[in-house]
Amino acid sequence: MKVAEAVGRALYAAGVGQVFGVVGSGNFHLTNAMVAAGSRFVAARHEGGAATMADAYARVSGTVAALSVHQGPGLTNAMTGIAEAAKSRTPLLVLAAEVTEPRSNFYVDQEALARSVGAVTARVTSAEDAVTQALDAVGRAVCERRTVLLNLPLGVQALDVPDVSDDSLALAVEPPERAPVEPEFADVEALARVLEKSRRPVFVAGRGARSPGARDALAALAERHGALLATSAVARGLFHGDPWSLDVSGGFASPLAAELIQEADLIVGWGCALNMWTMRHGRLIGPDTTVVQVDDDASALGAHREVHLGVTGDVELTARRALETHDANGQAQQGEQAQQGHRAQQGQQSRQGFRTADIGASIAARVRWRDVPYEDTSSRERIDPRTLSIALDDILPAERVISVDSGNFMGYPSMYLSVPDENGLCFTQAFQSIGLGLATAIGAALARPDRLPVAALGDGGAMMGAAEFDTVRRLGLPMVVVVYNDDAYGAEVHHFGPDGHPLDTVEFPPTDIAAVARGYGFEAVTVRTQADLKAVEDWLAGPRSAPLLIDAKVVADRGAWWLEEAFRGH
Repeated sequence: MKVAEAVGRALYAAGVGQVFGVVGSGNFHLTNAMVAAGSRFVAARHEGGAATMADAYARVSGTVAALSVHQGPGLTNAMTGIAEAAKSRTPLLVLAAEVTEPRSNFYVDQEALARSVGAVTARVTSAEDAVTQALDAVGRAVCERRTVLLNLPLGVQALDVPDVSDDSLALAVEPPERAPVEPEFADVEALARVLEKSRRPVFVAGRGARSPGARDALAALAERHGALLATSAVARGLFHGDPWSLDVSGGFASPLAAELIQEADLIVGWGCALNMWTMRHGRLIGPDTTVVQVDDDASALGAHREVHLGVTGDVELTARRALETHDANGQAQQGEQAQQGHRAQQGQQSRQGFRTADIGASIAARVRWRDVPYEDTSSRERIDPRTLSIALDDILPAERVISVDSGNFMGYPSMYLSVPDENGLCFTQAFQSIGLGLATAIGAALARPDRLPVAALGDGGAMMGAAEFDTVRRLGLPMVVVVYNDDAYGAEVHHFGPDGHPLDTVEFPPTDIAAVARGYGFEAVTVRTQADLKAVEDWLAGPRSAPLLIDAKVVADRGAWWLEEAFRGH
């Protein structure tokens, strides 16, 4: 058995059941071996799309996925998607064929490429060790939550593996999940004391809190201390339905959410970086606010801003330990008061904290962006993106998984379209690249086939990733693609235009993106007014036998509310 086949079979046995890629001569045998073993392979039209599909699939499914690419240009084509995955700490295995002869046209320093964007590297170096080295790469991706490039030199792939059999390959097992990090008792005690002193606490949950267990633990601890709940953008939906949820903290926050977070006397980031996006460059933190950060990676604590207390620990475990500490302290207080003949007042009772009747009423009435009054600037030719997004939110089924590209438009679908839980929004924005949205939606759709996939794109990102329209149609995905089409790179128009700079380089003639989609086999509708959305309702009521693209001609009279803040982050 050749190394390529042995590695392919071993990877499947180790749990790599989903592979995306573009197959060339260098990764042909490896990819086919994985398929023969049982992995599902999705052929993309471009390696960049394949990388982002794999990233999104891993995020939404909670499993490790693989990207298979040809040596040299196959890897360089995929680098933007790999950079996004690496920056987001997505458990992803990149399988790249490799030439080692510098005179080859395909030669590049693939290891240096990967390291330059934050991925880690491994290499299959011999026939004897090939299977072990491949399994070690999977283990590192899972246990360290890293994007791992596994280089597979062509010469090594073609070698015979000694003493390998189907039975021995069957012994390859999935690596154990990352063990939850137990927080130090002293740190939990310190956190409990800070929570006890607080009167206006806010919890902000991030990527590290995206699990049902973490959600339930945080909700219980927040109830006990009267804390309001918020998330970073990547964890949006975690507290969906909770009456004390402020939705997203940061640049996307509604005016009420921003106001309440600024009034907090304590902000606790749970698996959340508390970076410039989530804290609006620190402007959401009051001058006297205590800041606490909980993360299972000690190097993350205080990485973006100074914290008063850093706790190294798994989010769910830390929240539950803090809850137990509170209960234990309360029971001790009850015992002391009983000995003195007084009725206990504390114990396990919840504190009011930030959860007053007035604040509850305000949250119910004003925390959603769609409930914030605005002047509708729609015309007969173009629709206001807020009006469009609110209408789509009402039309589309609630069980949805939304993927959003980058650009001036991105806040509208991210915040005006509701999501059912933390798996309802796949937000590949760590690198802020446009053109990833459609591929993100494909990966998310395959991970959650029970939900309607919705891709929200700008016209720039839609045209940049248009090759993957073919992948959507070929896979038979019942996807809705919404293009917020302002015939421009809107972020640059609204950033540079007010200063009188020429905009010829970032504005384009009108493009009939609906016609482009029809050419790929989509159903498509051009939307200029709300009445045009009747076609969307008809598609939803029908067989959905082909994907639907909505070419929404949106007004371009202003920059999105979060735009200038985004440019400050450059």
